Amino acid sequence: MIGFPACKINLGLNITQKRPDGFHNIETVFYPVNWSDALEIIEGGNQPFELFISGLKVEGNSEENIIFKAFKLLEEVQKLPPLKVYLHKVLPMGAGLGGGSSDAAFFLKLANKQLKLNLSTEKLTEMAKKLGSDCAFFIENTPVFAKGKGDEFESISIDLNGYYILVVYPGVHSNTKEAYEGCVPSQPSRSVKEIVSKEPIENWKTLLANDFEKSIFKKYPEIERLKNDLYKNGAVYASLSGSGSAVFGIFKTKPEMKFPNNYLSFCS
Repeated sequence: MIGFPACKINLGLNITQKRPDGFHNIETVFYPVNWSDALEIIEGGNQPFELFISGLKVEGNSEENIIFKAFKLLEEVQKLPPLKVYLHKVLPMGAGLGGGSSDAAFFLKLANKQLKLNLSTEKLTEMAKKLGSDCAFFIENTPVFAKGKGDEFESISIDLNGYYILVVYPGVHSNTKEAYEGCVPSQPSRSVKEIVSKEPIENWKTLLANDFEKSIFKKYPEIERLKNDLYKNGAVYASLSGSGSAVFGIFKTKPEMKFPNNYLSFCS
């Protein structure tokens, strides 16, 4: 069985509080984008779990991969047959797009369906939360307002159909831990949910913020220039996604932009 783990962008991101457990509370809107990896599960083999990766290079061995960790969670629930997992990596890492989290969540969903494990969406979401803060979002993969560590969801009414979303990865790997270290938590005057659900998209430029931009742009000025270029080319709204380094722009007409060879981009 084959699936296509997609990515997400963040419509606004406020870092509201440092938690006693060392994590941070945030608020943001996760919005799915269909730029995706490819994932295939095949039953059989000489090992309980084998992972084969093509496409973009992924650091670390199989047992360090988040898909293997998802496999181990499933094993706690039910005995599994030997599995061969093929991942073709398209989504860049260290981009703030949730690519690794998506791979793990889609593995859980694919394995549940293919192996007829009959796990509920609620159970899959619970398992995904153990793998990463944004992993659970990809179980249902629909727009949500996220708070807490980014794993507490509320439904939100938002539809960007009719717009073009251009996502650009500028060839820079952003370290989430370092990105947080450069931020000072604070409570926003208006929540992301209120702005996104009540304000027209033309107002987002002045009302929505991503708190990571200040520290990321200071460290990587080329990322700030990329965001400005999106606006210069007609974006209605542009922002860093998550802790970066990918930047996205939302356009009314399909953008025609060229980027350096080390950049990756996707438009839908």
